Amino acid sequence: MQVALEITARYCGRELDQYGQCVAAKPESWQRDCHYLKMSIARCTSAHPIIRQIRQDCAEPFEAFEECLRRNETAVGNCAEYVRRFLQCAEQVQPPHSPTPVETQPLPAS
Repeated sequence: MQVALEITARYCGRELDQYGQCVAAKPESWQRDCHYLKMSIARCTSAHPIIRQIRQDCAEPFEAFEECLRRNETAVGNCAEYVRRFLQCAEQVQPPHSPTPVETQPLPAS
């Protein structure tokens, strides 16, 4: 997850900061009032392969975490175990394979 957070902060730091400020400022209504900022992070990160890979490989623990947040809007601390599971999954994600120059060379003509 450290890698994913670094990538998100590097490429989408402004969006991440704005979302964090909104959530902190609206503890009772952040789910509704900050949704548009959450979507801006999603749009920003969608272009980065490691983020897409984490979303694919860790969809189940992330969805469980989001469900916990919905159920505990005023007590998000109750979701610590869900966060831990998601982070544990994300730590295991490897960047997608990129072809090496040898793999991208055209085959010789017969």
